[in-house]
Amino acid sequence: MRLDKYLKVSRIIKRRTVAKEACESGRVTINGKMAKASTDIKAEDVIEIQFASRSLKAKIINIAEHVRKEEAKDMYVILEGIEDQE
Repeated sequence: MRLDKYLKVSRIIKRRTVAKEACESGRVTINGKMAKASTDIKAEDVIEIQFASRSLKAKIINIAEHVRKEEAKDMYVILEGIEDQE
């Protein structure tokens, strides 16, 4: 699955266009390397995202094309940083 689509499906980033822009601006890394939006991801990869005032580091647990909102958090484990509380 493409990185930008994974970020949207897992709800780490709300919209795919925002995920794509974050990748293009160099704020997303996979396993310590800069990542493009089209990069294929797999389970066990570690994603790090630099937001405006914080960063998030998460390990991919599973990949699914469609998930419900309640199941989205089961797609990754947060290693560092905090996630928005909804």
